[in-house]
Amino acid sequence: MLLSLVVHVNSLRYWIPAAALLGMAPAFVLGRLAGLLLLPRRARRRMDDRMYALYQRAVLCFFENFTAVEVVVYGDIPAQRENVIYIANHQSTVDWVVADMVAVRQGALGDMRYILKDGLKWLPLYGWYFSQHGGTYVKRSLKFDEKMMVRKLHEYVKMDSPMFLVIFPEGTRYNPELPQAIEASQSFAEKEGLDVLNHVLTPRVKATEAAIAALRGHVRAIYDVTVAYEGSVDMQGKRKAAPTMPEFLCGTCPRVHIHFERLDLHDVPNGGLKFKRWLHKRFQKKDRLMAAFYGDGLGGLTFPAKGKTSSLGLHANLPSLLIAGGLTLPLLLTSTGRRVYFGTWLYGTLLGWLWVLVRP
Repeated sequence: MLLSLVVHVNSLRYWIPAAALLGMAPAFVLGRLAGLLLLPRRARRRMDDRMYALYQRAVLCFFENFTAVEVVVYGDIPAQRENVIYIANHQSTVDWVVADMVAVRQGALGDMRYILKDGLKWLPLYGWYFSQHGGTYVKRSLKFDEKMMVRKLHEYVKMDSPMFLVIFPEGTRYNPELPQAIEASQSFAEKEGLDVLNHVLTPRVKATEAAIAALRGHVRAIYDVTVAYEGSVDMQGKRKAAPTMPEFLCGTCPRVHIHFERLDLHDVPNGGLKFKRWLHKRFQKKDRLMAAFYGDGLGGLTFPAKGKTSSLGLHANLPSLLIAGGLTLPLLLTSTGRRVYFGTWLYGTLLGWLWVLVRP
């Protein structure tokens, strides 16, 4: 009985944040719709960026402050905002929150745009909202629509919109518990005449190359980020799957290690074979960093450099959570508000699916 109670209470560490963050979604969607109807395009973008930053700070209030995770940064994240492309290794759904952790440390949360897996556009409400905020949904392999992605990115260039574009070039998550995906990635590298990687997947080139080409002149730098999670080793010190969002919120990861490197875009090849080799070399470096972190079974759990703990006090994120909650509560306190709230979930999801189907 006592063990069951402990398990139930521990599960609340996930369900409370999940309910709060999902519960806030209709208010932000309604705000976005109001902007579409009432504001000119540029003003609408600015308002949307501010609202998005507000929501993501509420996310960080749970993922950083609520979990009390320690964020260890290797390298210097610039204090000032700039237009960048963020590339990172991909092993967990928490990787999206780690991108928030980097962006917030230079005041760029509202500038975040994404290259997203096509299936994510079917997320209720969120699929449409990410698309409206500058997310681009892409399909893998031969179905990749480069023209559509470039067109959407060019829209932001024309409006001179701030840009913190997040890309995971591996295309899917590295999971040591799914060896078939790792073996397929390694076979692909051998086929292409590339060095085989053991702790990250072979990066796919198309989306990253097209994004860089579309944003040259607008973006100043590449943020090359390598992420490792403590707690992702088994009893023998061997690497296991990185924590999922529920596991992370339940405190299974005491520290997130973020290796940060800024690369000037002028030093990145323009495309073709040179770019392919350049991107693979960046992931070779990530592979070495991850090998050092896991110590090839010895469990070193640190990158081979001096890291600094970077913490956001509760005062940095709690006001955003309270404001976001304040925008939501009025919808739930009256019968009319509740009808609008649940109607937004239902009809907003259906119309959002239609929108992303017609205009991905």
